[in-house]
Amino acid sequence: MFIETSKSQKGWIEVIVGSMFSGKTEELIRRLNRAKIAKQTVEIFKPGIDVRYSEEEVVSHDSNAIRSTSVENSANILLLSGSVDVIGIDEAQFFDKGLVAVCNQLANDGVRVIVAGLDMDFSGKPFGPIPDLLATAEYVTKVHAICMRCGALANYSYRLSENKDTVLLGEKDRYEPLCRSCYLKATK
Repeated sequence: MFIETSKSQKGWIEVIVGSMFSGKTEELIRRLNRAKIAKQTVEIFKPGIDVRYSEEEVVSHDSNAIRSTSVENSANILLLSGSVDVIGIDEAQFFDKGLVAVCNQLANDGVRVIVAGLDMDFSGKPFGPIPDLLATAEYVTKVHAICMRCGALANYSYRLSENKDTVLLGEKDRYEPLCRSCYLKATK
């Protein structure tokens, strides 16, 4: 689906989005590992807030992992990226709006940028910088989980608690993926 790139070719932005438990991080790790196999230099970043599984790795729900650098804001990605062919960014919804400019600058400089994140928050609203990244990306992949109530494709991350904070880190103890129909029933 994607052509492996070198620094002599123009960069681009790929965005992987979906609900919780849809395989976004798994797909990010897969693409980054393929770039490594192609002997490309790779750097991975994640927001400092995400310490659910590891502070030094991006880890999928299936326990696949890849070394990463935690950063407090998007500007740090530019400072720490150095001379690389591919940059991966996980949990992009937790970054500031400056992430869009950072990704565009990297792509303009010839870097392949692969970003993964939630497209919607628990209330079904667009989340963080993701909508703007979707608008500027050359490639967009939407992945789906399976609805925990009916087995259909799930597009929503339903929060199981009454907490209304936009950012609430959690796993299956706090969220479940739901299809549109089950999400609407659950939120009524």
